[in-house]
Amino acid sequence: MGSMDGRLALVTGATGGLGKAVATGLARQGAAVVVVGRSAARADSAMADIRALVPDARLEPLECDLSSQSSIRQAASEVLARHERLDVLVNAAGVFRKERHVTPDGLELTFATNVVAYFLLTNLLLDALKRAAREGKANAGTAGTPGPAASPARIVNVASRYGNTTLNFDDLQTAKGNYSYLRSTPPTMLARVLLTQEFGERLRGTGVVANAVHPGLVKNTALLQDVGGPFRWVTNIFGAPAEKAADTAVWLATAPETAKVSGKLWAKRKELPTPGMGSDPEARRRLWQACSRLTGL
Repeated sequence: MGSMDGRLALVTGATGGLGKAVATGLARQGAAVVVVGRSAARADSAMADIRALVPDARLEPLECDLSSQSSIRQAASEVLARHERLDVLVNAAGVFRKERHVTPDGLELTFATNVVAYFLLTNLLLDALKRAAREGKANAGTAGTPGPAASPARIVNVASRYGNTTLNFDDLQTAKGNYSYLRSTPPTMLARVLLTQEFGERLRGTGVVANAVHPGLVKNTALLQDVGGPFRWVTNIFGAPAEKAADTAVWLATAPETAKVSGKLWAKRKELPTPGMGSDPEARRRLWQACSRLTGL
């Protein structure tokens, strides 16, 4: 019996790279995994790959374009129609774009996918996460033992160390000046850390914990296909295999020792500091308000 038997996890970005490695790790521990892909074909292909490694994996596909708010809402509705509870949500999807693109919602694509999608999908699935936490607590109380059922529901957001990056609240979507992925992407990693902290604070006492993970460089993924160049070369030479890079995310999603920590950034199973704007509660609140406006929540 795996440590996640009877649990349901949903993983975005699960059709390749880090996300697929996380989905595989959760399936290996016994969780049923909703494999989110931009298309049904990509989700089906990823499930075949996961089953090649975990033959008895319990998987289901979910089609979702995370740059589209209507697609996110539709996907969340499908999940909630199939399942009353969700034990683990791993937001692992992300993009790097060489040129600026605008989504049908009128948002810059990198910000829409890397930040707004995390905010919107997580909020839409919060009731299912809270229900899983309540039921887990009730089952533990009935059993009289603290076993797996006592574990909280968990949100794991793939983020990154963000260095000296700051958020320009007057230009969150990189509309001013020359666009580049070096200008557009690092602030979205800081934004993910800030949102994780705010979710951690807002969910205090609900039995749902939220943490972010810095996986480091991950080699041979499609994430950097659009930007190419030296950054992709360095990543593929010095990055870790996706299976190794996924370790901390899976640990945060499953381990008993991470059951009561929330709002933190982690790497290699150790907590990382969040210097600069990453320790500013006002920045968290401003970002939350901006995402609320952009999604109508």
